[in-house]
Amino acid sequence: MRFLPVFLDLKAGPVVLIGAGELLRAKLRVLAAAGACLRVHAIDGNQDLGLGEAARIEIAAGDPLTADLSGVIAVVCAGAGDVGVAMSARAKSLGLPVNVMDDLEHSSFIFPAIVDRDDVVVAVGTGGTSPVVARRVREKIEALLPARIGELAEFIGGFRKSINERIAEFPLRRRFWERVIDGPIGAAVLAGRKDEADAALKAISNPSEFARADKPEGSVVLVGAGPGDPDLLTIKALRALQDADIVFHDELVSPEILDRIRRDTTRVAVGRRIGKPGIGQDAINKRMIEAAQSGQRVVRLKGGDPFVFGRGGEEVEALRAAGIAYSIIPGITAGLGGAADFEVPLTYRHEATRITFLTAHKARDAEAVDWSTLTDTRMTVVVYMGMSAAPAIRAGLFAAGRSPETPVGVFARVTRPDAQGAIGTLRDLPELVQRTHGGPAILIIGDVVRHAGSLRRQTPKQIISDLLDAAE
Repeated sequence: MRFLPVFLDLKAGPVVLIGAGELLRAKLRVLAAAGACLRVHAIDGNQDLGLGEAARIEIAAGDPLTADLSGVIAVVCAGAGDVGVAMSARAKSLGLPVNVMDDLEHSSFIFPAIVDRDDVVVAVGTGGTSPVVARRVREKIEALLPARIGELAEFIGGFRKSINERIAEFPLRRRFWERVIDGPIGAAVLAGRKDEADAALKAISNPSEFARADKPEGSVVLVGAGPGDPDLLTIKALRALQDADIVFHDELVSPEILDRIRRDTTRVAVGRRIGKPGIGQDAINKRMIEAAQSGQRVVRLKGGDPFVFGRGGEEVEALRAAGIAYSIIPGITAGLGGAADFEVPLTYRHEATRITFLTAHKARDAEAVDWSTLTDTRMTVVVYMGMSAAPAIRAGLFAAGRSPETPVGVFARVTRPDAQGAIGTLRDLPELVQRTHGGPAILIIGDVVRHAGSLRRQTPKQIISDLLDAAE
């Protein structure tokens, strides 16, 4: 390791910045964002730095090679050419840290790629050999870190002194903060419920006893897995899958998404497909609660979004009644995923101004719908789990007066490689369902279906075959 990562106190004195053009302005933006007090030498004479009248920026006149450097804490050269090399020699002779952009030979420190989350700052360096690699690593870290991790650090900082005064032993203090950060209190801060976390931490009457507790506090996270494409998982969902001790998942959650779960995590399939038995919602609730009460971090992984025909509301009620800490991570619901996959705009100016989402799992569900409220031609109707009830859906809309020529799309296995779509009219709905060859599907009913894009989904094998045919 040639360069030791350190954090410079920018309040200790000014930073001298020397250079020209966009390179100078780029470095200026970085340093100004960090709160540095800057003394800027624009050697090209252009003093329009693009930051307005920033109070902590001084435009310096004169030759930087003869300027007074007393009290300066660092020198940075960006786009300074030969002046940068000469300035490096001067700074080093005075014992000042110096960075000459893209010049390791004349630099005594380098700029890392930075992940900034307020009080939490992560610096990534490659010894100056490859800034692009450092940026790529930073992007990975950006994706992993919770957006509110800085708020969590600030929250802990607000209690640290008082808790440290009440817990004398350092190992016990460390265990206390580990339990706070990894448990429901930390989860509440990361979920934006800071007042709840504040009240919970203040309610700990004996911090030492809390730290010594052997039994960890369990919790449940309801996670929306989306319609199938693993790249549509939210960053927050990925973190939950990596943190989980046990995952209760629906049968329809794709294998590619299950692969994102940490390898040593217990996986329990609790969903069911049409016509096949399942363990039932009460049993799912019971198993989640028991796992959380045993101290495990539980994820309930549900296809689409937990609160869109996912029975997430029932699970939340059960968790509340049992006093289990929980949180909810939304997912992309199948209606939105299918619309994007097949380029069907669910709303369209002057054409479709309302959307209705409904479920019609079986024919009796379809018969229970008041179809008379869904005949407005400017309303898009999205039906979940409607394949087996397609004849009843068609009959209900016909009886309510909807035109047989109403455009309809049936979209199966949306966002997955084997996705298929069939487009026609309401008259042909049962036939369209048959053409998609089964699998979970959504029905989209309304004029917007006319705007759908290509229904063809090609596998890599098909693409190669098409290329060979074209070559012939």
